[in-house]
Amino acid sequence: MRNHSMKKNIIYNFFKTFSSIVFPLLIFPYISRVLAPDNIGRIQFGQSIVNYFALIASLGIATYAIRLCSTVRNDREKLGLMASEIFSINVFTTALAYVLMTISLLLFRELHDYRILIAIQSITIIMTTMGTDWVNSAMEDFKYITIRTFIIQILSLIAIFCFVRKPDDYFIYAVVMALSASGTNILNIWYRRRYCKVTFTTHIKWSKHLKPILLLFVMLLAQSIFSNADTTMIGIMRGDYEVGLYSVPVKITNIISQVFASVLIVVLPQLSIGFEENNFEKINILLHKILSLTITIGLPCITGAYVLAEELILVAAGAEYSPAVPALKILMISAFFSLIGGSFFGNMILLPSKKEKEFMIACCITAIANVLFNAIFIPVYGLNAAAGTTVASYFILMLLLIRKVDRRIKINGLTRIFISPILGCLAIILFCKLCIYCFSILWLRIGISITGSIFLYCLILFFMKNETMQELLNLLFHSKEK
Repeated sequence: MRNHSMKKNIIYNFFKTFSSIVFPLLIFPYISRVLAPDNIGRIQFGQSIVNYFALIASLGIATYAIRLCSTVRNDREKLGLMASEIFSINVFTTALAYVLMTISLLLFRELHDYRILIAIQSITIIMTTMGTDWVNSAMEDFKYITIRTFIIQILSLIAIFCFVRKPDDYFIYAVVMALSASGTNILNIWYRRRYCKVTFTTHIKWSKHLKPILLLFVMLLAQSIFSNADTTMIGIMRGDYEVGLYSVPVKITNIISQVFASVLIVVLPQLSIGFEENNFEKINILLHKILSLTITIGLPCITGAYVLAEELILVAAGAEYSPAVPALKILMISAFFSLIGGSFFGNMILLPSKKEKEFMIACCITAIANVLFNAIFIPVYGLNAAAGTTVASYFILMLLLIRKVDRRIKINGLTRIFISPILGCLAIILFCKLCIYCFSILWLRIGISITGSIFLYCLILFFMKNETMQELLNLLFHSKEK
């Protein structure tokens, strides 16, 4: 695929990510006020439990499948055989996940009050397996993924405003969100036929697939533990109310993290091919562009959210959630370490280069540290401690991953990559502080802060000839394929 097409895929995926950001921004202020912190806490606690079983079902298969299928995507027959094997493994792991979830709901009394909620939320597990969205990603069909996601989100938005009207409707909200996540996968069952035929088979080359999948699973399990352990442990140690408070900064942080993930899913097939060919010249060029793009887009998001933490909490959830402001500021620091560490060094270097074992070990060490920190500090300091342990965990992960990067990977022009975004972020801080001082009306303050910050930031990037800005402008104004 030509480089220009990859840029278009990045634009498509950014548009999908943008819609995924706007969607929760539209519904969460409404939902947080209608359902109140206690019911929001129940939803988040139930989802944190489902996430563990979803991880067992996924078993790291999606990343592995994209990496593997992208190398045979030009051969329909080979792609079909490969996809069918991976899909069949996924069916087995999904059945195992549901068995373990059923046993857990019966055995653990703490989960008894959440049985119906967890059962509803777990619909996404089986539908993710059936959808095999990794086929579309391996084929780099991001136009379809973007349009499909946007339509499902619009329908979900309408359903939420129509049917979720009072606190007791949190079950309805859970159903709508589960169907929203499942809808895209239902469409995939028919759409993927244009690329290959995916069927269940018992003829699986277990020796070929099992080791890399299990390594990815352990790595993702460790990542999931320090992503979900704080919510789960707050729920057990401090109750639904504090989980509800913590859910708001977590939601905002996750929205920003989607920006990083949108880059990975586009470039993973190209990076996998580069490492397969041992072409480090191509790899270094790609990684330079990826780092420039993630820093240019991610750094201002983190900076803006930190400076406008109080305003974002008030707009997203209301004054009742204001105790969560410090936690959001702390989580923004963790977002930066996640951007450099887990997202870039881990997902964009170690995974495509098949260094799952090194990534897994680093994630396991981090997860253990995170759980220990949470157990010590959450009972005393609550949600702020959970946010602080997340910062410590991502910092430890970043330090561990830097040591595992192949010496042949050399990213030139690091100063040029960072200098214009940093100067732009300083302008964002000054402008937002000025707006906070000058405007007392919340919506006016945050509206002017965001629009003015975007304008100033882009202006600085333009005059400093930021390479990502120049490429995006070139793509927008010269979009025809050569």
